[in-house]
Amino acid sequence: MRKVIEFDEGTYHALVQLGRDRMATLQELADESFADLLKKHGVPKDLKEALRRSAQASARPVKRKKKTARRK
Repeated sequence: MRKVIEFDEGTYHALVQLGRDRMATLQELADESFADLLKKHGVPKDLKEALRRSAQASARPVKRKKKTARRK
């Protein structure tokens, strides 16, 4: 999927220089940045990760409140 993202000139030049320093393309920098953003907010980046989280959540024991004696 292709989307167009617009950067101001200073940001663009900084990203190009970072890409040169790390020997990475602008696409690789964007992929890494968006993956980090999704991870920071707890959003799975693909279906496989979503299913893994769902399976882990269902495998955890459910915490239940202890019943207390009622007053009469």
